[in-house]
Amino acid sequence: MDVMTPGQQLSERYPDPAIRVLDRSFAKYQVPLAGVEKLATGTRWGEGPVWLGDARCVLWSDIPNNRILRWDEESGATTIFRKPSDHANGNTRDRQGRLVTCEHTGRRVTRTEYDGAITVICDNYSGKKLNSPNDVVVKSDGSIWFTDPAFGITGYYQGRLEPSELPMNVYRVDGRTGAVTVVADDVNAPNGLAFSPDEKILYVIASRAEPREFLAFDLAGDGTKLANRRVLIKCHPDETPDGFRVDVDGNLWCGWGMSPEFDGVRIFNPQGQPIGHIGLPERCANVCFGGRYRNRLFMAAGHSLFALYVNAQGVAGG
Repeated sequence: MDVMTPGQQLSERYPDPAIRVLDRSFAKYQVPLAGVEKLATGTRWGEGPVWLGDARCVLWSDIPNNRILRWDEESGATTIFRKPSDHANGNTRDRQGRLVTCEHTGRRVTRTEYDGAITVICDNYSGKKLNSPNDVVVKSDGSIWFTDPAFGITGYYQGRLEPSELPMNVYRVDGRTGAVTVVADDVNAPNGLAFSPDEKILYVIASRAEPREFLAFDLAGDGTKLANRRVLIKCHPDETPDGFRVDVDGNLWCGWGMSPEFDGVRIFNPQGQPIGHIGLPERCANVCFGGRYRNRLFMAAGHSLFALYVNAQGVAGG
């Protein structure tokens, strides 16, 4: 692992020209004396960052290299947290602080217990194998929501070539009973997902729609079902959204790119309007908020892990 000098800033200037205001409402989320930092490099395809506040570190997946890496805030060192990782992709923490991970090769969602043991949360639906769970979020009631596209079973780069047994659905796992339900079966290759701050809306990216879309669903009834499917954001044909997280004001901070013009993080307000962009030299796959006050945005890109202090806070559990 080729590790950069801790906190190597890409620009010598303040404000950092990589941070672009697309709407004047974004200005308040900028920290004028903060710039984009490269924390580590050497991944083939970085994904699924998660902040562990008690350990003061970021974990993120390097899918093709079949490992989860750890960047330490105090020392700036990057080490291997888990290898092999079953081609882990998305990561989050549950409300008890345990690591929850989507695995391509295992075709499952797992939880890492405090003693390091691995518990399988879900690996099938109605007796059929999942495809390759991609991203995951845990609601305040303890339920686990995840997307299950087939990306990890279409070849040997991000997983293993295997036949698909199920449609590409969005699932909910009850935190108390473990019961698994399909909450959305009408999303074209569901990818990133996140809740609004009040957990009344679930956002899901349809990553094979043409053009790609952010969908919004209302939480219905007792909060276990989805209703009122609608398109929040319809992307430009050249824009590729991936994973995202939400801040306490309801803004969506999304991994973005596939061309120099778009590579980085695109920020949208709750109405779906683009308000800001953080330019990166690489395609960004996913993000998380971390640091003591959840005001540091960690960005997992193709080959590197980046960070930026912002004047925003990620929602708890995001």
